[in-house]
Amino acid sequence: MMTTLAQSGFPEAMTTLTLYHYLFISAVMFTLGLIGFITRRNLIVMFLCTEMMFQASGIALVAFSRFYLEYTGQVFVIFVLTIAAAEAALALALVVLLFKRNETLDGSVWSLLKG
Repeated sequence: MMTTLAQSGFPEAMTTLTLYHYLFISAVMFTLGLIGFITRRNLIVMFLCTEMMFQASGIALVAFSRFYLEYTGQVFVIFVLTIAAAEAALALALVVLLFKRNETLDGSVWSLLKG
């Protein structure tokens, strides 16, 4: 027999997630992604940090959408995920091409490209 958290003795305030909880998680994820993007030099890690920032913005959009009982935020997240998937394919192809050319993924090596 399954029991919920409220039935198991936890206060109701501990089982209710509000908009602020989701926005806090979204802000923390976005901040960690931004810090990782700024401080890391590996192109793959920078790419993953960018994806983490995309996901954080998606969480915030879905949270606002659910809070205001509108579907526009959720639809917008679908478009953001589609763009992120296309960006992931292009970024991965670019990273592979750059690695073949210079045998390194250090971002500082690629900061000054010669034409």
